[in-house]
Amino acid sequence: MNIEDLRDFCLSLSGTTEGFPFGEQTLVFKVKDKVFLLTPLDTEILQFNAKCNPETAQELREQFECVLPGYHMNKKHWNTVLADGSVNDEMLKSWIRDSYDLVVATLPARVRADLL
Repeated sequence: MNIEDLRDFCLSLSGTTEGFPFGEQTLVFKVKDKVFLLTPLDTEILQFNAKCNPETAQELREQFECVLPGYHMNKKHWNTVLADGSVNDEMLKSWIRDSYDLVVATLPARVRADLL
C-alpha cells in the first residue's frame, strides 16, 4: 500500500474528510470531525495511526511486528501500523475500516444514519 492507495481508501468511506490540523506533514482523516486515521508524510515507509479496540490492539501488537503502540496517541486505543509489506493491503484496509467503524459507533444515531 502506498499513500495514494491509503488516501483513496479512506476517502471512499462515507463522510470522510481529510486535512492537516497538526501541520503540513501529518495527513488526518476524520468522519464527522472525529479522527480515525493519521499518517505522517515525511517517512520512508508508509505508516499510520489507527484506532483499535484495546484488547485487539494488544493482540495485533503481539501477532504482527509491523503493529506498534500508537505514536503520540493513547496507546490503549491506538496502534501505529508500518505498511512495510509484511501484511497484505486487504489486512491493512480491514484495520483502517475497523478504526473508522469504532469512531462511527460513537456518533449519535441520527448522524450514523446519515452515513448509510
